[in-house]
Amino acid sequence: MERLKEILRGAGVFEHGFVSTAEMDFLQAVRDMCEVNTCGKYDKLWSCPPGVGTLEQCRERCRSFAQMLVFSGKYELEDAFDYEGMMAGMRQFKQVVRGVEAGLRPYVNGYLMLSNEGCDLCEACTYPDAPCRHPARAHGTLEGYGIFVSELASAAGMRYNNGPNTVTYFAGMLFHSFLFET
Repeated sequence: MERLKEILRGAGVFEHGFVSTAEMDFLQAVRDMCEVNTCGKYDKLWSCPPGVGTLEQCRERCRSFAQMLVFSGKYELEDAFDYEGMMAGMRQFKQVVRGVEAGLRPYVNGYLMLSNEGCDLCEACTYPDAPCRHPARAHGTLEGYGIFVSELASAAGMRYNNGPNTVTYFAGMLFHSFLFET
């Protein structure tokens, strides 16, 4: 467990926990929220619906792994309306996710990383006209897979809300087992 904690701390993770994929819910209602397109990424990226596949395909993909390491990043805001701070936190968390992935990749035999807010690897996504340029590095979104993040955080024993003037982002690495003791 110490090696895992060391990697997570080094990447900048705020909290982490584990969830069995057999116990995870995949909800059409969450996918429906994506379709409202508040973030502007629905039907525009391979990492978001419908590019990630159907809800059933996402469920099957996730359940092909034994468990999910859920982790978060917490970011301070000037006030509850600090949109620039929220976007800066989102960008910082993308780097945390990449750090976790780089740190844990040698210790897992196959994994699936799900992140927040859609992929940001390319300035313009090839969706739907050509295959993803970086399929091994692109991350689907938790919500795009139909995962209700506040329930996922609760199941992992984590806080979803970390107090006033903060924003917390979540990601998860699905895997079978680590190649070190957890």
